[in-house]
Amino acid sequence: MIKYIEEWGTGTNRILEECLKYDLPEPLFEEISGSFLVTFRKYHISGTTLEKLNERQRKIVNYIRKQKKINRRECMRLLNTSKDTAIRELSYLQEKGIIKRVGIGKKTCYLLT
Repeated sequence: MIKYIEEWGTGTNRILEECLKYDLPEPLFEEISGSFLVTFRKYHISGTTLEKLNERQRKIVNYIRKQKKINRRECMRLLNTSKDTAIRELSYLQEKGIIKRVGIGKKTCYLLT
């Protein structure tokens, strides 16, 4: 039994590594009614959608894919731009349903939907 548990533990780490390797979100691991369920997810952003974004917007999306989130200050640094431009780009991505705003005030950040 211990051997199986050990393999199970290293298997979940390998799954996480592979997802990160291919820029996919971390899968969901759940125990339901004595069974172990792994749900693989993908980002809802198609190649066509990305092609319609400008270079700054694509930078934001790619940053969030790697870092999991972005805040306004990080966005300003990433784009080397003003606060107004960062807010405008983040707002556009929000309106298109590509990112969502989470938190209030200084704790506000943006995640992929």
